[in-house]
Amino acid sequence: MQTSIHQHSIKWNNKSTVVDQLNPVQRPLVVIGIFFSILLFSLIVSVTSITQGVLFIIGIAFGLTLLHARFGFTSAFRRLLSVGNIQGLQSHILMLAVATTLFGIILSTGFSFTGSGPQGYVFPVGLSVVAGSFMFGIGMQMGSGCASGTLYTVGGGKSSMILTLLGFIGGSVLGAYHIAFWRGLPSLPAISLAESTGFGYFGGWIVQMLIFAGIYGITLKIARKKNPPKMKPLATTTGFKKLWRGAWPLLVAAVILGGLNALTLSIRGNPWGITSAFALWGSKFLQFLGIDVSSWTYWQGNTEALQQTVLADSTSVMNFGIILGAFIAAAFQGNFNPGKIKPGIAAASIVGGVLMGYGARLAFGCNIGAYFGGIASFSLHGWVWMIMALAGTYTALFIRPLFGLKNPSPKDSIC
Repeated sequence: MQTSIHQHSIKWNNKSTVVDQLNPVQRPLVVIGIFFSILLFSLIVSVTSITQGVLFIIGIAFGLTLLHARFGFTSAFRRLLSVGNIQGLQSHILMLAVATTLFGIILSTGFSFTGSGPQGYVFPVGLSVVAGSFMFGIGMQMGSGCASGTLYTVGGGKSSMILTLLGFIGGSVLGAYHIAFWRGLPSLPAISLAESTGFGYFGGWIVQMLIFAGIYGITLKIARKKNPPKMKPLATTTGFKKLWRGAWPLLVAAVILGGLNALTLSIRGNPWGITSAFALWGSKFLQFLGIDVSSWTYWQGNTEALQQTVLADSTSVMNFGIILGAFIAAAFQGNFNPGKIKPGIAAASIVGGVLMGYGARLAFGCNIGAYFGGIASFSLHGWVWMIMALAGTYTALFIRPLFGLKNPSPKDSIC
């Protein structure tokens, strides 16, 4: 999503487009967004607890950050593999390094604001993770957005992402229905680079920092070899107004996202996640239609979630916060402008959403729960997810043009 601007006194650099006048603030939409945020916060607190309300606010912060920086996981992988642009992946490295450091402190000390012992996302590494993350990699390129990208672009007004979200929910339910088969396939146990290896959290932190340094070094070699085009600049402004009107630098957003994920871990006891809520929403809809989803293996031991309000589900309330936070940010920038959806893009959005939803269930999460949360939790499955999602992305580069989706080209001056 690219910010539209009024062409007044433009100054270019390699990160943003500074303009004297941005699109007018969409004040009615800002008021609506803030009103519904306050209303939903009040409802969450009255029905559940203040902790859920705080998590909702953190979700809003995630949405604001993601939209202001246009922080992408999907686009970062696609730019890397298509033209060798490393800006997005380097922001991931910083985000993961910040989160790993904070997670290491929280998990090793048991620090918690709520008294519940924090637990990272450390899951088995099996064929289901390999297959699921590969599917997800294809799906996020077809759907033009990952899990977090789907939510913040829906809030930001990108029409096609509504179809991606619906496909995401449908795929999540289908994956939950089939989970018994996939969990029965060969698998290694859950492996933590901190605990399972005997390194401890400090040793595990050193291992991961060395990996991040190695990846950073590889990205520099890629950039020198391919001399890729830079990312398209975003419209922004200067001064204090930039906080709510302009674009935020990717690296600043990376630090904020790492900190917010650590804050989530210390409040709810688990890292940030997104897609389990999609399985819940879809399953509750099927239950409303009379289908007994509680008998599925996926829901065994957690059937109370099917009976409670979705406001009792911390992942759901954070998802609602992401959408509203992005909506408010887009309205402040004057960029909430849903448009028509081309048939090819509509088909790709639905197919991509289904693949992501299904793949996320198999792989114990998405780009947030498995990749971001898994690696920050020192889990080997997070690294496997990254590798296979990159493989899926590479495969999708050959599929996208069939649906009218354009890949970045080395001939482009800006990708």
